[in-house]
Amino acid sequence: MVTALSWLLDTNILSEAMRPAPNATVLSNLARYEGELGVPAPVWHELRFGWLRMPEGHRKDAIGRYVQHVVGALPVLPYDAAAARIHAELRSTRAQCGAPLSFVDGQIAAISMALGLTLVTRNAKDFAGLAGLRLNNWFEA
Repeated sequence: MVTALSWLLDTNILSEAMRPAPNATVLSNLARYEGELGVPAPVWHELRFGWLRMPEGHRKDAIGRYVQHVVGALPVLPYDAAAARIHAELRSTRAQCGAPLSFVDGQIAAISMALGLTLVTRNAKDFAGLAGLRLNNWFEA
């Protein structure tokens, strides 16, 4: 188990810093919890894939620097056997309830649960009803 980390960041939290007018609470918490932040591997993929698909230009260059040097400096936490076991259970439970869980959101939740971290996301509704998942929305003051 990773002990120094407390927070697992979803894509919408990490991408907020690159907005023209980013949410002040999100920025404050990113600075406040420096050293306690981790990135799930599927989020690392989403950010890199989005950046690589962008048209060439200044915006792509700026986002590339942020993705590589800021986000890339954070620990990227893997989707491993423990997360895969939890993920299968989450998907099964949600399917039985008639509310399927997206595959990637399930991976992110499972990594968070396997490591005992709190998932920080703006999209709490996407993760609703996942027993044992700790959520926090830094957009809500």
